[in-house]
Amino acid sequence: MTKPSKEQFKQAALDYHAQQPPGKLATQLTKPCETQAQLSLAYSPGVAEPVREIAKDIDAAYKYTGKGNLVAVITDGTAVLGLGNVGALAGKPVMEGKGVLFKKFAGIDVFDIEVDAESPQAFIDTVKRIAPTFGGINLEDVAAPHCFEIEQALSEALDIPVFHDDQHGTAVIISAGLVNALEIQQKNLAEVKIVCLGAGAAGIAAMRLLSSMGADKKNMRLLDRKGVIHSGRNDLNIYKEEFAVTTDERTLADAMQGADVFIGVSGPDLVTPEMLASMNANPVVFALSNPDPEIHPDAAHQVRDDLIMATGRTDFPNQVNNVLGFPYIFRGALDVRARGINREMQIAAVNALAQLAREPVPASVLKAHNRQSMAFGRNYIIPSPFDPRLMDAVPPAVARAAIDSGVARIAYPAHYPK
Repeated sequence: MTKPSKEQFKQAALDYHAQQPPGKLATQLTKPCETQAQLSLAYSPGVAEPVREIAKDIDAAYKYTGKGNLVAVITDGTAVLGLGNVGALAGKPVMEGKGVLFKKFAGIDVFDIEVDAESPQAFIDTVKRIAPTFGGINLEDVAAPHCFEIEQALSEALDIPVFHDDQHGTAVIISAGLVNALEIQQKNLAEVKIVCLGAGAAGIAAMRLLSSMGADKKNMRLLDRKGVIHSGRNDLNIYKEEFAVTTDERTLADAMQGADVFIGVSGPDLVTPEMLASMNANPVVFALSNPDPEIHPDAAHQVRDDLIMATGRTDFPNQVNNVLGFPYIFRGALDVRARGINREMQIAAVNALAQLAREPVPASVLKAHNRQSMAFGRNYIIPSPFDPRLMDAVPPAVARAAIDSGVARIAYPAHYPK
């Protein structure tokens, strides 16, 4: 099949979204409403009965409404894809798309909400006021550094999970892939030098998560547009200051010398072959700028034959894809009515994903990828999004971690594996 040109793909994407009915999401009835008797149950007078029960006990909303399986995907439009601050309404196709993934992969219903907020505080206030409707809040495409402030404020104010996928979803998948890559390369997370290019939501969240899993901050080099984040800089916000180290390294080329791991969440073609050549033996390179990575896999493999490489693209091995994380993390959180999604739950998701990649690959996954064989190794460190076992692996691990860490409100589901 001939690959479509950019113009052909653009038109196909526009046509796809414009087909009647426009968009990608719609609501549907979950109860019959075909007779007068059913209508009287669905609305007046029957609807008054669950109203009375919820008025007496707000937790009854989980029994009598869709709250427990409903997530709000919310944006202010300040960091949509790689397009920047395009405004809240322009972000709606992405929010609808996120809803498609929640429903397709984890059976979770979504309302997408685009908030035209004049400030982070206005956004926070809006989300707080509408939160009772939902079982969880997925923040999406909110620019750094405000995303950190917004998520923290909402997590502290609300008793339902609040999850900024651009931060934690990306961090979970990066960490799962890195755990396996380091295993294959026979390296220890506590000892490796990690270079992360990009100090926004994804970069900082990934470094935080890896640090909580045992990586040494002294061995981390986080870089923004001005270079290495070091203790001598006086232009750092509080989030970047967490990763300021004492070092003479100033540029990406400096930081890459002797590095074991490179994580790119920045922009295209920022890593040169010379930088790659200066890394330690058996390096791990996650060039995740999409669609154009920090260094193209073909160029990287010409320089190093000992590396493990991941990208954000579907046409190369080891795709770091957030759909491996957020639907299943929320599924586990919702199923035990967790009050939040904490670090323990994120690490449980990391470990479940890493372990699943080590299992034999089912035939359905091979068929989806048109491959004769796939097995744990340099070109398979992260599970496929098409792996049907994700629902059996990740939600139960997240739910168990929620219970063990004290944020669950109900017992471990009976239909989950023990």
